[in-house]
Amino acid sequence: MRKIIIYIILIIFCFLLQSTVFRGLAFAGIVPNFLIVLTASLGFMRGERTGLLIGLFCGLLTDIFFGDAIGLYAMIYMYIGFLNGKFSGIFYPENIKLPMTLILFSNLFYGLFTYMLLFMMRSRLNFSYYFVNIIFPEIIYTILITLFLYPLILVSQFDLRPKNDAETTN
Repeated sequence: MRKIIIYIILIIFCFLLQSTVFRGLAFAGIVPNFLIVLTASLGFMRGERTGLLIGLFCGLLTDIFFGDAIGLYAMIYMYIGFLNGKFSGIFYPENIKLPMTLILFSNLFYGLFTYMLLFMMRSRLNFSYYFVNIIFPEIIYTILITLFLYPLILVSQFDLRPKNDAETTN
C-alpha cells in the first residue's frame, strides 16, 4: 500500500511540474516530459507490469487534460513503461548511463509516435521541421531534467526507514 501511495504522489508531482511550473520555463514552447522520465524510470526499476501501470495512469492524465481523445497518450506511455520494464534485469542503482539512454529513446519513441498519429495522419508531412523544432529540443530538455529527477525517483524506491534490532538479526 505504501508503494501505491508513493507512485500516486510521484505521478501527481511530475504531472504538476510538467503542466504548471515548467510551462512557465518553456524554451521556444518546449517543455520537458516529466511523465516519460517517471514512466521509463519506474518501468526500468520495477519491471514491465509496474511500468505498464504507471504508463497507463500518466497517459490517462495527459489524455484527460491535454488530449483530443482518451487513450492515445495512455497507449504511448504504456508501451514506454512496458518496454523499459524489459531492462529491469540489468538495473543497477548506481548506474545512470543506462536510464539516461532509455529515457532518451523513450522520448524519441514518444515524439515519433506523436508525429505519426497526430500530424502525419492530417497530411502535415514536414518531418524534418517537426524533428528539429519539437522532438530534438524536447529530448535535450528532458535529459537535462532527468539528471535531477532520476535521483529523486531512485530514492523514493528504496526503504530509508532505520531498521530496528529485530529486523537486523533475522
